[in-house]
This record gives sequence, structure tokens and C-alpha cells, in this order.
Amino acid sequence: MTMKDLLETRTRLVADMRAIADKPEGEGGDLSEAQGQRFDALKTELEAVEKKIERQAFIDDAERRMAGQPVTGTGDGRLDAALGEFSLVRAIAGAANLDVDDGRERELSRELVRRSGRTAQGFLVPLSVFHEPVEQRVITTAAPAGGPGSNIIATDHLGGQFIDRLRAALRVRQLGARVLSGLSGNVDIPRLKTSATAGWVAENSALTPSDAEFDKVAMTPKHAGAIAEFSRNMLMQSSPDIEQLIRRDFAAILAEAVDNVAIQGGGTSEPDGVLATTGIGDVAIGTNGGPITWDSAVDLIAEIEIDNTEGTAFLTNSKVVKSARKTAKVTSTDSMMVMESPRELAGFPLASTNLVPSTLDKGTSTGVCSALLFGNWSDLLIGFWSELDILVNPFEATAYSKGNVQVRGMMTLDLAVRHPESFAAIKDLTT
Repeated sequence: MTMKDLLETRTRLVADMRAIADKPEGEGGDLSEAQGQRFDALKTELEAVEKKIERQAFIDDAERRMAGQPVTGTGDGRLDAALGEFSLVRAIAGAANLDVDDGRERELSRELVRRSGRTAQGFLVPLSVFHEPVEQRVITTAAPAGGPGSNIIATDHLGGQFIDRLRAALRVRQLGARVLSGLSGNVDIPRLKTSATAGWVAENSALTPSDAEFDKVAMTPKHAGAIAEFSRNMLMQSSPDIEQLIRRDFAAILAEAVDNVAIQGGGTSEPDGVLATTGIGDVAIGTNGGPITWDSAVDLIAEIEIDNTEGTAFLTNSKVVKSARKTAKVTSTDSMMVMESPRELAGFPLASTNLVPSTLDKGTSTGVCSALLFGNWSDLLIGFWSELDILVNPFEATAYSKGNVQVRGMMTLDLAVRHPESFAAIKDLTT
């Protein structure tokens, strides 16, 4: 069955259970015996459907990651299609009381509020509007002032040719981090810590008992946000280019915040990212650190393989990549470098982003160091409790004096590593 079929089946089962619960036929307002049996049967069927939905969502998620597509969508085809046409510009302009038709956006926001089960401070925006996570402080349509002939030379505004600032690459979801969406309440994911053990015994001898041990991976809501300022003229534009500029602006700010904490995190009010997770493997270059070597890369792979885990990719920053491209694999006369190809290290893909810290204080002779991570990135969980909550403030003093609108975006999420043994890092690389 498709996800749509499963969701329709769940809706039908819940409706049937509600119909029974609302009209009890037993004594004292309780269900009759027949109703109780029917309700229990529906409950069992609903639990089975819920498990199928969870499996199907996991498969759909994995297929999207394999195809390099963003993991978005509610599973409701008609709602997803409507959300795909959500205009962030119209929604912000409507909240700022500008003369725009934002009826559809308000209706969709109310539906997202209903489905999330929480109240929005402003209006909820589907994360699907941010398919291209790519910071400008104030975005404006005004042409530059001053300069020779600035008032007599015609200016063509080419929104589609907008020149974005240079920014750190976003890598974590590309590497396969698993995204959990639509969460509510705190989340505990059971985890098998220790398995029962098998043993060999002689005839008529007793086996030694052994019990499985369980623990859990906990996720609790944490909040990230950004404030930007937009001109009234921009918000009243209907150009698709303007829509994309504003989408990309918020997407860039918030997506970079997620990648940043996913890699390290652990700061005040931040989730713990991979580097801040207790129990990941630690490979040291030496007493005082040093540059990357072929042996250290292989040791990093082995660090997780000895724990029965298979890694999928390396992640580091541009400083380490530069060093690896210049360092000989074995000796100074070796023609092979540590990085044998532009995006590969020791047979595994290598991704680079300057969000990987290069200021780690490891007490080395050179002061600060960079990190190189290796692991099974699907064991990194990113859980979202809500769609993006946008609150518009057209009366903030500085923005108001210029006729602009201040916009705040907040999202609620947490990170967790399913198995710390699935990751290892070198934290004392000098570059």
C-alpha cells in the first residue's frame, strides 16, 4: 500500500472507533460487549497500520536521501500539493497588513496548526518552501543611490540574477542524516544496549542465563531562530524571483544553524551534535597533534569498524582538505597524495564544509586544530517538532521608521546519535 492508502485507512479506523465511543450501548454508559470487541479489533488493526506507516515513512525517507531530494511532505497528496504553492511573501505581507490576498496562506497555516497540535505565535510555514537551503540583513528592491548619472541611467532589476553571499556548504543531510518530522512531546527511542549471549555446553549441562539490556535515545524540543528585515516594496512584489529570494534567505540562515549544531553543538540551549556526543571514537595524531596522514585516515575507519559499524563518509573542512591534497600518502617522494581523488578519502566519499570547527583547543604546539569525522551518517537523527513559525512585526522601531517589516522565524528540533560507536573523529589535526 502507498502512504496515501495507509493514511486513508488510519483515518477510517479512527472514525469508526470514534463512532463506537460516542454511542455506548452498555450499562452505565459503557460499551456493550459487542462494541468492546469491535473497538478492540479496530484498535489492533490501527496499531498494525501505524507500524506500516512508520515503515513506509522510513522507506520513503531513505529513497529521497538516495535521490538527493529534500525530505518533506505530510503524506497527504492534496495537502502537499497546496503547501507546494504556499507563498512566503504573501504570508508575511498579509501579516504586516499590506494589501495582498493571503487567504490561501492563512488557511494552510491553520491546517498546519491543527495537525501539529500546538498554537503558533505568528503563522506556520511548511518546511517544503525551503527546498533550496542557501544572509542578507535587509533585503530591498531599491536601486543604489549616488554615483555619476544615477538619476538618468535606466536600471533593470534582475531578481533572477541575484548575487548571494559566499556561505558555508550544508552537508549533514546530504550525507544521509535521518529526519524525523511531525514530533509531539518528548521522544524516547528504545535501544538494545546488550544482547543475550549464546554458549556451548556439554550434554546434560545447564546454559548460563544472559539477559538483553535496553536503554533509550532521548530527544527534547530545542529552539532556533533568526530575525531579518524586509522592505515593504519587496513584500508587495508578485515576482517569483522575489519569492525565491526571501525563501532562500530564511532557508540559508536556519539550515546553516541546523548543520552547525549537527556537527558540533553542545553550547548553551543547543542540541548535542556528533562532536559533542559522549562515546564517539577518538583517534589522536600524536602528543602534539599534526597534519593528516594516510595512517590516521585508515585508523579512523578502523575505529568504528571494530564496533561492528560500517561508515559511509568523511566530513571535514577546507583546511584539512588542502592539507590532504598536499600530503604524500607514504613518503615525501610518493606521487600519491592522502586524498587520491577530489572528493574521496581512503575509498569513502569526503564532504567539506567550513562549519566543521578549525578552532579546537587540543593543547598542541600550534594552539588550535581542525576535526575530521567519519561515520554512518544515517545514525544521526534530526527531529522536528513543528513547521517554521513566522512572526511579523511591522512596528519594530528601526524598521518602522524606514517603512520596513521585521520578520522572526523560529523552528523547534533536536538531534540525537542512535549509536555513538557509529562515529569517530580526529580532533587534533594541524593545518
